[in-house]
Amino acid sequence: MAQYFQVHPVNPQKRLIHQAVAIVRGGGLVVYPTDSCYALGCQIGNKQAMDRIHRIRETDDHHNFTLVCRDLSEIATYARVDNWVYRLLKAHTPGPYTFILKATGETPRRLQNPKRRTIGIRVPDHAIAHALLEELGEPLMSSTLLLPGDPLPLNDPDEIRKRLEHQVELVIDGGNCGIEPTTVVDFSGGGDPEVVRTGRGDVSVFSAA
Repeated sequence: MAQYFQVHPVNPQKRLIHQAVAIVRGGGLVVYPTDSCYALGCQIGNKQAMDRIHRIRETDDHHNFTLVCRDLSEIATYARVDNWVYRLLKAHTPGPYTFILKATGETPRRLQNPKRRTIGIRVPDHAIAHALLEELGEPLMSSTLLLPGDPLPLNDPDEIRKRLEHQVELVIDGGNCGIEPTTVVDFSGGGDPEVVRTGRGDVSVFSAA
């Protein structure tokens, strides 16, 4: 049965954040809030945890996971970023965007899109997510909490707990957050950025890039 932490959305309790990160490091799945909607998260490279996310969401091997980072300093390890792309990303992070970038040779294959060899990168603007990432010291492998058959991501922590209490190790209740997923911008083509999903973030800044 999942643990359930009520964490302050502006001033997260350090004790609870520490316990949450211990669960992640122990191989657990966590549900946590972001500036767009709730997400499922696990430790990078934990294949068993990633497989469990696939089963919860009923997705195939082509599903795109996202590396949720505390800031852009972590990107170079996992993605190739030209200077002009970096400047654009820096201007719009943290925020409700997911950026598709070409993966580096050091990025494990299972973290990449199997056909395109790309990786999704995200820097959320949410105190709980930021506190988790600071304590963890590395990105979280994440996926939007959108369950099979649901038209929108789950938003109510009580409902999340009821539906997932036997499938995850921890639900972090940070209050109701959004139900609109991130805007996804693809920089992997080498040319102008392509908005492949319109979500919470403003797309006009990339259309004019």
